[in-house]
Amino acid sequence: MRAMRAALLPLAIAASTAAAQQPLADSLARRVDGVFARFANPAAPGCAVGVYQNGAITYAKGYGSANIEYGVPITPKTPFISGSIAKQFTAAAIALLVEQGRLSLDDDVRKYIPELHDYGSRITVGHLVHHTSGLRDFWALVGAAGMRYDDTYTSGDVLRLASRQKRLNFPPGTEYDYSNTGYIAMGIIVQRVTGKTLREFAAEQMFGPLGMTNTHYHDDHTMVVPGRAAAYSPVPGGGFRINIWNNDIVGQGGLMTTIEDLQKWDENFYTGKVGGPGFLKRQLQQGRLANGTELSYAFGLTVSDFRGLRMVEHTGSSGGYRTIITRFPTAHTSVAALCNVSDANTVALSRGVSEILLGSRFTAAAPASRPAAQPSPSTVAHAAPSSGEIAGLAGRYYSEELDASYELSVSGQTILARRPRGEVDTLRVAGERTYRGGGMTYRFAPSADGRAAGFALDLGRVRGVEFVRRDQP
Repeated sequence: MRAMRAALLPLAIAASTAAAQQPLADSLARRVDGVFARFANPAAPGCAVGVYQNGAITYAKGYGSANIEYGVPITPKTPFISGSIAKQFTAAAIALLVEQGRLSLDDDVRKYIPELHDYGSRITVGHLVHHTSGLRDFWALVGAAGMRYDDTYTSGDVLRLASRQKRLNFPPGTEYDYSNTGYIAMGIIVQRVTGKTLREFAAEQMFGPLGMTNTHYHDDHTMVVPGRAAAYSPVPGGGFRINIWNNDIVGQGGLMTTIEDLQKWDENFYTGKVGGPGFLKRQLQQGRLANGTELSYAFGLTVSDFRGLRMVEHTGSSGGYRTIITRFPTAHTSVAALCNVSDANTVALSRGVSEILLGSRFTAAAPASRPAAQPSPSTVAHAAPSSGEIAGLAGRYYSEELDASYELSVSGQTILARRPRGEVDTLRVAGERTYRGGGMTYRFAPSADGRAAGFALDLGRVRGVEFVRRDQP
């Protein structure tokens, strides 16, 4: 019996824009099931998969449990938090406003969000869209400040933290660096231009017209959503723990959707039912740096080639949720996967299904698997710091940008950094007046009296956060 249940056939026929698309052949369906075989345990979290071809859902199935505490199975109707898949919808909201003449990609962001610091270089709305703004990433700032990732943050909290930042990672337009802050700012801009929340605007302008009745920006974590998938992470030795970030931030993520609804959005890239031709063209407009370098990142979408076919894709990650939607426009074929366990490799899952569907149409060889990169030894020799230099690092340091204090203590050649919430890292020499620990890099300025006056902190998508010595509380 085919895994595509009869209940899905009316939906597939209604979604078709041409002749009715036949469900996936049994032989192909079994191979797709094989890709998701490890998730076919009803007592463990898993995934939902959707295959979209020529305007119809040709295969949709759930594997595993949406809630392992209550034994609720995953189905194509199960709502998932989709992580950064939401970015294409946030960017689409901006694109719609551009098409409607209500804002310009060249507008200064501070026209809409004057709370942001004046960095002396204009950040445009287009910089936000293409991750070239230089704005420090919110989640990296949360980590550096010692805040909880799973706290109940709002877009207002993000704006307040972003407004404390006195520096950018780089001058706007000169580099690409993925910034969730930028996409949250885009959601704020939508609200300030329209007078409607991002959730309200998207429901009115996109989800409603497309019939996406089970999709919304989840800006209230206390909202009841029947049948939603909980999210989990594996526990060493077996079992799972709940891994859900209960925040109310939207724009960078926060979209709740289903496999069935995503097909309606995917098909809009062919029909233009929402937005029309100009809107569709803009969504695929790739960014460009000031030096002319073209980026693969468009409007919340990555545009590239895979084995000779054009591919448009984005992944998502939020707590234990892992998601992807991959589109091959010239084949009118897409694969979507929504998973509720953090070790689900959605890129590998999508590639596996794509090979089954389009193997004969790929013209280039499959990319060779690469061995894990090994750290290369430094080629620059640095003199070991003197005992006096190390002793001079001890002290209490404060960052106004994070409103956080770090305390460094020294015992012989051992340097310990105590961060907020009691986190303690051992720092190791990484270069001249440079130390690393806990995934962070500390760069100390030269000191005239032997006591370090402060340091600049780098952490992932955050560069150069300043800390100054403040030995007295």
